[in-house]
Amino acid sequence: MLREWRSELNRLLLLIAGASVLGLIVGQITLFVLLALLFYLSRMMFQLYRLNRWLENLPDATQGEPPEATGVWGWIFDGIYRLQRRERQAVNHLKSILDKAQESSAALEMAVVMINHRGNLEWWNKAAETLLGFRAEQDKQQGVTNLLREPRFFEYFEKRHYAEPLRIQSPIHKNLILEFQITLFGEGERLMLVRDVSQMHKLESMRKDFVGNVSHELRTPITVINGYLETLLDHKDSVAPRWVKPLEQMHQQSQRMENIVRDLLTLSRLETKSLPKEQDRIDINSLFREIKTEAEQVFAHKSHTFTLASDPDLYVRGSMSELYSALSNLLFNAAKYTPDKGEIGLSAHLNSAGLDVEVTDNGVGIAEHHIPRLTERFYRVDESRSTDTGGTGLGLAIVKHVLARHGGSLEIYSKVGKGSRFVCHFPKERLLPAPVQAVKSA
Repeated sequence: MLREWRSELNRLLLLIAGASVLGLIVGQITLFVLLALLFYLSRMMFQLYRLNRWLENLPDATQGEPPEATGVWGWIFDGIYRLQRRERQAVNHLKSILDKAQESSAALEMAVVMINHRGNLEWWNKAAETLLGFRAEQDKQQGVTNLLREPRFFEYFEKRHYAEPLRIQSPIHKNLILEFQITLFGEGERLMLVRDVSQMHKLESMRKDFVGNVSHELRTPITVINGYLETLLDHKDSVAPRWVKPLEQMHQQSQRMENIVRDLLTLSRLETKSLPKEQDRIDINSLFREIKTEAEQVFAHKSHTFTLASDPDLYVRGSMSELYSALSNLLFNAAKYTPDKGEIGLSAHLNSAGLDVEVTDNGVGIAEHHIPRLTERFYRVDESRSTDTGGTGLGLAIVKHVLARHGGSLEIYSKVGKGSRFVCHFPKERLLPAPVQAVKSA
């Protein structure tokens, strides 16, 4: 490029020099130099005119070679032409990718919907028309919340918290259950994936009903068996000595089965029933004291030290029985799996996101690879340890469900040999102001 500009500058200097020589011969140097510059400027204007005419035809796919020119103008024409070819190649490549993506998405049973930053529909595949009822002509650039008027979808879409999918009925097929998953990309744009999970939902409902029904039916015979075993053990002096140990083992296992049935019924209730509209005003500090008192009585033989720490006047809205169950589960687990004379802590602190309730211990800890699965039903870190402590393997699953029903979540931190920390996050929407009398007494 620098060479071309130097050549053009040399041409201009030669033109001025030649005009000067001719002007000197005829005695009109200034006139000839002005004429030379006017000629050069006219040539430049002509080339600009050719460039303008050529650029006007750039969008035309049938455009041919660039205009013929020499010097710097030839370089400019050729450079623009090369850029144009590269741009066309890039556009064609992207178009082919887009065409393939659209063809492949059209074959999907899952609906794929692209939504712009204004919340309007940009593009969708064939499955979106089947599952959601979108129409190719009428619904283009329509607001997605105008077409999907389900209140739960509107709330899910506007909150922009897409970590968990949303399940609702199809707007055009009431017997279909759809799962919505939205991902943010670009500058406020969204990609929405929708799939039919009706069969999965049906199987999940059948599983819940089966577990609930079986657990309910098992409760009565287990209670009867447990009662008879307790009666026999109360009169074990009249029982042959060789039957005492088997009876004790049977009683232990029947109690364990009774605990499992109780926890299964609790889980079934948590899964099938929603929180009542009228919920309790829960005093966190009072709840902590009740749980601590019960834990000290149950684990008196282990000589643990239980400590409480909490911000004053903390009140939340929720189910008293469910939160008591969840927090006592965490505290009792910590006490069970911590060696004698351990330190168990229960604390609550406010932060910008809401309320954090923590249960800590200095016990044996949990290996890192177990942590993601701890809230699964019947998952055990150590089978023998759970058997020794009488655990059902359902405690943390209950905790997870209770927190989810209250809009919260559970995080687990642990290191082998250094203890564990269980953190319950409650959203600030659950917090309540302290009663007037509590404020005055403070």
